[in-house]
Amino acid sequence: MIQAIENFLIKTVGIRFGVFLCSMVPIIELRGSIILGATMKLPWWQNYLISVVGNLLPIVFVLLFLNWFLNKIKNVKFLSKFGIWLENKAEKNRPKIEKYGFWGLCLFVMIPLPGTGAWTGALVASFVKMNFWKALLSITIGVLAAGVIMTLASYGVIGFLSFLL
Repeated sequence: MIQAIENFLIKTVGIRFGVFLCSMVPIIELRGSIILGATMKLPWWQNYLISVVGNLLPIVFVLLFLNWFLNKIKNVKFLSKFGIWLENKAEKNRPKIEKYGFWGLCLFVMIPLPGTGAWTGALVASFVKMNFWKALLSITIGVLAAGVIMTLASYGVIGFLSFLL
């Protein structure tokens, strides 16, 4: 399976575009794309830049159109459950974001744990009706920081530093 993925990324779309596409995927996002780029021997700085841009690109559209999209799909029978699931996911994280605001959203996006990240952060920001520019800046800072954490971890710097200390 791993060989098939590697062949697809190298021969079909190319490593850089594969990392870019991976960083756009919800749940995987930048956390997975940086690991992917590191395993494909992509230089750390290219991997970081490609992953950050790829992770942030869909977030603009999520922040702008998510509420409109959810209102539309709730009226479609086979998509309404998906809309309800998204609302429940955002509602679960709403208290954290409302309590801590800009920096809470930033920290939520930055922490590399399952269920956090730019997509979920944008989802919650949309539901709490956070100002577009404020939410985008907060998510961007969180993605940049998460990218630094994942790049250091993926390229062994954190492991090396912990060995020295």
